[in-house]
Amino acid sequence: MTEEQSYTTEEISKLLKISKLTVYDLIKKGDLVAYRVGKQMRIDATDLEAYKRRSKQLQSSAQRIPTPHQTSASGTQPGQGDFQRTSLQSTTPVGSTHAITPASSAHAMTAVPRHLVITGQDVSLDILMRHMEKQTRDIRPLRSFMGSLDGLISMYRGESDLVSTHLLDGDTGEYNLPYIRKILTGRSYVVVNLLSRPAGLYVQRGNPQNLQNWTDLSKPELRLANREKGSGARVLLDEQLRLHGIPAAGLIGYETEETSHMGVAAKVSSGEADVGVGIEKAARLVGQVDFVPLTQERYDLVMLRKQGNEAWTESVLRILQSSEFRQELQSFEGYDVSRTGEILYEA
Repeated sequence: MTEEQSYTTEEISKLLKISKLTVYDLIKKGDLVAYRVGKQMRIDATDLEAYKRRSKQLQSSAQRIPTPHQTSASGTQPGQGDFQRTSLQSTTPVGSTHAITPASSAHAMTAVPRHLVITGQDVSLDILMRHMEKQTRDIRPLRSFMGSLDGLISMYRGESDLVSTHLLDGDTGEYNLPYIRKILTGRSYVVVNLLSRPAGLYVQRGNPQNLQNWTDLSKPELRLANREKGSGARVLLDEQLRLHGIPAAGLIGYETEETSHMGVAAKVSSGEADVGVGIEKAARLVGQVDFVPLTQERYDLVMLRKQGNEAWTESVLRILQSSEFRQELQSFEGYDVSRTGEILYEA
């Protein structure tokens, strides 16, 4: 028996010529059937084709212009019914073959779990998702591995439900809240602490360049392994360069970007770079690289407060404030859980 072909969200975005955020939005709404394999979302080829066929059918229906005498027994014109089906389809799996009616949609809404998009890369989010799946049967958490700033922007656009963030504001020394207030202006939300963790410099074994603080980044000919724009580590680096008057152009490799802490640490470990910015945990996992702690960064979660979110946001808060969840986080060296579950700000 041959195994059915499946695609990653990135492959789907390329095939459909849409952004990955749009792919996650389709999955979240139930328009595109997906399943998780480890940390990665997969979409079967048959489900992709079913989505494409349904999209074409809906577009064809929407293009039909009803005449005054084309009215159904329910009093709605055929064109209106087509648009009604369009708005209800997100509650029924794409692969379903039965006709979509208001009654069948109402049933699907209770049968199909709601997808919640969670952004971030830290392993603590995997633990949180596992607890959410156990305690809230009516939701299905999905993971988007985007950086902190991009996560907040996606939340503003309505494309993410729970955003993790570790963004330093260099002028105030405060983490996250200055960015959240500016980006989520006009929104109602709650900010809760997930954990705190050491952040600093990845350096080669024995620290041959003797890099001990941020000002040492001004040393000539330093080769940098950098993170992508919008990530918390990139913001931390850029803020420190700005505060210490160090031109980014002086760092070799500043424009070359890695998409994870592990990627940066690996570049330093292999000798391709002299220094990188990230969290201590990645240095321990990669090995053959030393870590110079320079700050304790606060890693927070943001959840929008809006109609329909009440049940799962309260569930997440209960999980974060539970002793079981904190004990799991404490098993990771360097994680400070003294404020885990504390509500830091509400708007």
